[in-house]
Amino acid sequence: MREPYDIIIAPVVTEKTADQMENSTYSFVVAKDANKIEIGHAVEKLWDVTVKDVRTMRYAGKAKRASMGRMSRGAAMGRRPAWKKAVVQLSEGDFIELYEAG
Repeated sequence: MREPYDIIIAPVVTEKTADQMENSTYSFVVAKDANKIEIGHAVEKLWDVTVKDVRTMRYAGKAKRASMGRMSRGAAMGRRPAWKKAVVQLSEGDFIELYEAG
């Protein structure tokens, strides 16, 4: 089994996820090849909580222009990397302190 720090890459902190944190639901950027069982075990090991449910989503990388201007005209195209997000719901009463308010 892999290390939890290899599975959980970073938390996703947006207005929507901040509202979901009140319901013990947290979002993380995870390794693309991680499955739901590995993600659940990694969260339980890192924060000493009980995971109730794990949902995953894959996001494709978007095509982006590398440089703006008249010279490029579509010749210098690049891609943002693809990534995977996991939405983890904890059991009643558990919480994760991702950042300190104030």
